[in-house]
Amino acid sequence: MVSIKRVAALAALTMVGLSACGGTDSGSPAVPGESKKSDVISGVPVAAVADILPGSTMEKIKQRGELIVGGSLDAPLLSQQNPVSGEIEGFDADMGKALAKYIIGEPKVKIVNSASETREALLANGTVDVVFQTYTITPERAKQVAFAGPYYSSGLTLAVRKGTTGIAKPEDLNGKTVIAGANTPAIPAIEKLAPKAKIVTFGSDPECMQALKQERGDVYVQDETLLIANAQKDPSVQLVGKPFTTDPYGIGLKHGDEDFKKFVNGWLTKIQGDGNWQKIWKNSIGTIVPGEATPPEIGSVPGS
Repeated sequence: MVSIKRVAALAALTMVGLSACGGTDSGSPAVPGESKKSDVISGVPVAAVADILPGSTMEKIKQRGELIVGGSLDAPLLSQQNPVSGEIEGFDADMGKALAKYIIGEPKVKIVNSASETREALLANGTVDVVFQTYTITPERAKQVAFAGPYYSSGLTLAVRKGTTGIAKPEDLNGKTVIAGANTPAIPAIEKLAPKAKIVTFGSDPECMQALKQERGDVYVQDETLLIANAQKDPSVQLVGKPFTTDPYGIGLKHGDEDFKKFVNGWLTKIQGDGNWQKIWKNSIGTIVPGEATPPEIGSVPGS
């Protein structure tokens, strides 16, 4: 698994939040995320013709000429729209482009801005083909959607306003007001480790961050990968302690589409083996997290 634990060393850096709370309203119109061929995508493979099965989801995507991805536009290092170029940039964004190239031959992607509460519905009704959005694999979610991967692993940690004292570990949250993203793994984790905490939820990471800064809560519990990125740009918030969970990210797929799941896992195996996964990581999360990363084993967690 990716040793995000070593990111705890980055807690000395300025650190804070991003968007596994989910993204903004999924009712927003689809936003084009088509990319120019960047160096990091130019070397990724293209599937053999025989792998695009007749009548399959892969064939439909190839005929459409565009992969439709449920994702974020406001998640630094992961999937964020560059205000100058309009390009969608980051680890999840480039993973989507790499999968699009594998299917279509070109990294043509459209991002549908989704929320943590609506990802399952977007997959079930066919609005999106896949979800790349720090989508932690859980057995409960796996009853509604299929997961390829995991393709990355992180963990929950704590963010507070700079200068806050008395909060260093999850158990310190008892009696505190804790901010969490709606429908995220942070909620059951808090309930388990700090049953006397008061949890308030918001639909997107920007809302969670704003609530913390406006003192509507004492602490924000979120995925460390997400919190690191915003720490760069907002020194008023800092991370405390080390990650206290292991959260494997899966590629969300429509439930029951076994051919597509096998195909996506096959693609993931290829890019992990040929070094392209590592290049994508190094070009995004790896610009902040030092050292090298190792992808988690595909199919290694319940629900994958």
